[in-house]
Amino acid sequence: MMNVRKTANNLNRPRVLILVVTALGVLWSWQCLPSPLFMDPYSTVLLDRDGILLGATIAADEQWRFPPAAAVPERYTKAVVAYEDHRFFSHPGVDPLAVARALQQNICAGRIVSGASTISMQVIRLSRKGKPRTVTEKIREMVMALRLEIAVSKEQILALYSSHAPYGGNVVGLQAAAWRYFSREPDQLSWAESAMLAVLPNSPSLIHPGRNRKTLLNKRDGLLDRLWRTGEIDSLTCALAKLESLPSQPHSLPMLAPHLLVRVKASTPEPAALDGSTTGAMQAASRHTTTLKKEIQVRATRIVQKHHRRLAGNGIQNAAALILEVETGAVVAYIGNVRDSISNEHHHHVDIIRSPRSTGSILKPLLYAGMLQAGELLPDELVADVPTRIAGFAPENYSRTYQGAVPASMALARSLNIPAVRMLYSFGTNRFYSLLRRLGMTTLHRPANDYGLSLILGGAEGTLWDLTGIYAGVARCVNDHFSADTSRRLSFYPPSYQSAMPINGQGRTGSLSWFRTRIDDDPLDAGACWLTLKAMLEVPRPEDESVWREFTSSRPIAWKTATSQGYRDAWAIGVTPRYAVGVWVGNADGEGRPGLTGLTAAAPILFELFGLLDGAEWFDTPESRLREIEVCAHSGSRVGPNCAETKSALVTPAGLRSEACRYCRIIHCDSTLRWRVNAECERLAGIRSTPWFVLPPTMEWYYRGNHSDYRPLPPPRPDCVDAASADQNRAMAIIYPQQGGRVYIPAELDGSRGRTVFEVAHRDPRTTVFWHLDGDYLGLTVDIHKMSLAPEPGKHSLVLVDEDGQRTECGFTVLGKNP
Repeated sequence: MMNVRKTANNLNRPRVLILVVTALGVLWSWQCLPSPLFMDPYSTVLLDRDGILLGATIAADEQWRFPPAAAVPERYTKAVVAYEDHRFFSHPGVDPLAVARALQQNICAGRIVSGASTISMQVIRLSRKGKPRTVTEKIREMVMALRLEIAVSKEQILALYSSHAPYGGNVVGLQAAAWRYFSREPDQLSWAESAMLAVLPNSPSLIHPGRNRKTLLNKRDGLLDRLWRTGEIDSLTCALAKLESLPSQPHSLPMLAPHLLVRVKASTPEPAALDGSTTGAMQAASRHTTTLKKEIQVRATRIVQKHHRRLAGNGIQNAAALILEVETGAVVAYIGNVRDSISNEHHHHVDIIRSPRSTGSILKPLLYAGMLQAGELLPDELVADVPTRIAGFAPENYSRTYQGAVPASMALARSLNIPAVRMLYSFGTNRFYSLLRRLGMTTLHRPANDYGLSLILGGAEGTLWDLTGIYAGVARCVNDHFSADTSRRLSFYPPSYQSAMPINGQGRTGSLSWFRTRIDDDPLDAGACWLTLKAMLEVPRPEDESVWREFTSSRPIAWKTATSQGYRDAWAIGVTPRYAVGVWVGNADGEGRPGLTGLTAAAPILFELFGLLDGAEWFDTPESRLREIEVCAHSGSRVGPNCAETKSALVTPAGLRSEACRYCRIIHCDSTLRWRVNAECERLAGIRSTPWFVLPPTMEWYYRGNHSDYRPLPPPRPDCVDAASADQNRAMAIIYPQQGGRVYIPAELDGSRGRTVFEVAHRDPRTTVFWHLDGDYLGLTVDIHKMSLAPEPGKHSLVLVDEDGQRTECGFTVLGKNP
């Protein structure tokens, strides 16, 4: 009995061992496929919104290897199956008939002449780089191929093969090969081109489009004949395909948006760093479908290049342009800089769209909109445009002239600096700084007080990306007022070039996440934005566009130019209900050039870019966000009790609380309205009380020179002393220096004490003004009340007296050598 049991145990041990080995083999075969199957680095591929190639970078291993495609073109599929594995769709990964044929051929030849590799087995071999071609390795490939067939479909296996097969040189994969050899997508290849690419992976080191052309041609034509014999193509197609020549040399890949390609690559993590990396994750990280439109990108690039050739003659070497869809914020065209294939001495590699540059006056519309929304300004309210000095800051208009007083909308359209600075001083730098950040300006890295009033004139830096996005937000804010989509929360959000990102105010993620933490609601409403766009419509256009209103085909565009100090940056940004276009022109190294202005350098590009885009409509009026009120016809302020002439105007709801007109007042004149009188010198029946538009002396001094219809205040009748006394200190005002001002007077070249010009405004320029400094009489002026003085350092008192005895004075301090 014991012997029987021992015999049974001895018989069972091999069976158990066989079962264990079999189980381990099955387990290994089931888990033999690595995940992901391929760990190759891929080229970063940039596509437009329709999947058209815009550009690509070489992979980290110096190979042109595009991410795997989801499908393989039909022609290539038929060609490669006919050439490599004609029973591919019927075998389970290993072809028994091919294995038997290979064994017979190898035995007869006495060496390995055939490997019986199927496409599935080749996929495994491609994934196991550098493995020796031994019998053991071949068996391992067969097992893994069988497992691969269980894991994925035949179509997926073909996609893996076509994406990782070598095509000669440093070209890997069908997509890279199609572009390198034929400059087109794989699905656009002809039968001859598909057949050539099908035979290349079989021996890529031997068969190269640049050499061994006869061998390559014979193999291609042989495959075409096989396709004809199997009925895949007819005889005429086969004959015509054989007439096609082979490519002479590899082509360069498209580089239609090179700066965006670099930006995308820099923002994409390396595949090895992906958490839980898979082939799909690597593919997603390397293939980027953008919102760009190839046709517009190409044409916009040509426009920028054309203008660059003109500007380069003046030493202006760089330009950038950005086109956005207003509705979504999607980027339509991205020209980060001009392209120069000869040299890079002018920094053409720099992506200007992301580079902070001095904003010039491009922020003025945003201040205008903010003050309108707060009710602190009405669209046509007069703003002072006179010599101004605030805490040592003395802005000047580009023209070096003064209007005296100008409607706020006109000040914006003419880009007057002094009114803008005075508006900012009234609104507050901190408030405006906060508004800019809420609108999406990301380059304000210093505290508001560091920028001061220069913030409105280019004291801060901004990017074309941010600023064009903000302008698009202003237009979108108006459009959204009429939108039936109530799910959209925000009108102001950053642009996006990623088509996979939901691009609306409610669903956006990614780049908007930081932005959402800073605002709970839009910082501007539709009413203020519409009034701002209406004012921007009046910005004078370049000469070629100056008569645009005369043509019915012209489109209304709200736009703004800007020029930074020293002629270093020229800006032009415009919007329509559909598009926002931003242009920057200058030198990347900051060199200024004469004539580098927004109007002459950037604006022509802007309007030509708008010519590429459809739509000629204007914004609808958001009537529910506006109120119609009566305003003074002269001052543009809310009508006051003394305003004789009024007109209707649309304002924001907060504008209903704005200050009433302070320039219209009641004056008392004689019956001729020639003299001002009072009850002390004229009988009551002879006094006419009449409303009169009266500006302060300094504003009036400059205003009269630009408005011939302005009626100055009638002078007091000589016998009406009290009337003259009542006007004391109002007929004359000191323009420079200001009360309490600090004046620095540099020395002359010869070392002598320098001089500065003091100026006074008087209602009656024909009058005589007598000048006194520290009690000493200096002289008199008539008509033009200016005097060049050279006071010593220290405190001084300037006293002015006109011929009627009216007097005004101010104290000021002259600084020494080290102010």
